[in-house]
Amino acid sequence: MDNNRLTRRILTQVIITVFFALFGGIYELFSHGVYSYFMIYAFAAPLCLCVLPYTVMLLRGKKPAKLSAELWDAAVLTLTAGLVFRGMLEIFGTTNRLLYVYFIAAAILALAAVVSGLIFSRARV
Repeated sequence: MDNNRLTRRILTQVIITVFFALFGGIYELFSHGVYSYFMIYAFAAPLCLCVLPYTVMLLRGKKPAKLSAELWDAAVLTLTAGLVFRGMLEIFGTTNRLLYVYFIAAAILALAAVVSGLIFSRARV
């Protein structure tokens, strides 16, 4: 992955972060005074888990493997979707056991990203 692709990936994640921040804020405006911290802070997942690490990688001259980055992004977006849906259900005043599927899927995707990153980093050495 070259620097241009990594820069585009960072910009994409910034757009996703801003979208979820605006979405959470607008959703809270129309929730009649009921709020959920899961909804309010859903934007923090792509910010802390994608934008910041990718920016550090870009500044240090490191480049993640394409498959690893794709799996990691999928894990973070799955986690973010789970946070948003959990926030919505909290605002509605209900719960659902199936929400754990998002967090389990995100963990599996993150693990696959780490494993593929280790495999590709050893292949480059």
